[in-house]
Amino acid sequence: MGAREWKNDRAHWSAVKAEIREAVWQLLTAERVARFPGANGRIPNFVGAESASAVLRGLSVWRKAQVIKVNADAPQLPVRRAALAEGKIVYMAVPRLRGEKCFIELDPNRLGGRATLAASIKGAIRYGRGVSPREMKQVDLVVCGAVAVARDGARLGKGGGFADLEYGLLREESRVRELTPIVTTVHLLQVVRHKVPMLAHDIPVDYVVTPTDAIATRSAYPRPRGIYWDLLPAPKVNAIPALRKRGRQGGSGTPRQV
Repeated sequence: MGAREWKNDRAHWSAVKAEIREAVWQLLTAERVARFPGANGRIPNFVGAESASAVLRGLSVWRKAQVIKVNADAPQLPVRRAALAEGKIVYMAVPRLRGEKCFIELDPNRLGGRATLAASIKGAIRYGRGVSPREMKQVDLVVCGAVAVARDGARLGKGGGFADLEYGLLREESRVRELTPIVTTVHLLQVVRHKVPMLAHDIPVDYVVTPTDAIATRSAYPRPRGIYWDLLPAPKVNAIPALRKRGRQGGSGTPRQV
């Protein structure tokens, strides 16, 4: 595929993704299951997020995990609280991956009685410890947010690409591996029947967890093997210190196999 064809193909799938996002945001709003501050333009907080967290806690991948990487969005706040309450170490990304120490480590042994406060974004920044990907422990489970997800494991975020970049950074440092489980917690209305486009840098999920059930996707989608430099515009690389530093050290378009 030539450069022009690849560019046009990406533009087409980006438009399809945007249509799916808009449809889900509108549906959650119409059905009044989107919590404050609303669904549009974000990983939507949903009615039943606490119940979805409880379902997740019943999975073996959760029970076995001692170190969990969780997204910082509101619907996964109950997940972060549950993990810390159970003594698990939690990693959250710094918003928009600002700083070379672009992850925050929340260790219950260090937090003491502040674990509940530390589960929020503000609390994590205040009480957590900033770390680079290289300084992190091996991650046993990845929990990510989603705008839409399909039963085959295809996942759609809000469009910023940061969940994929976070995964790529950790994959390059071997902090997550090929078989590290990936799950998402969503409202049932976010589980779509549409074909969700998946590109090389998109992360699939192994489990879709709703307030009432956990769906094992048995996903056949390949996982990103690292950072796909040829897909990143220069302004985005320059805006993220961890990427800017790696770029200076010779990042290439072909991720390293980990």
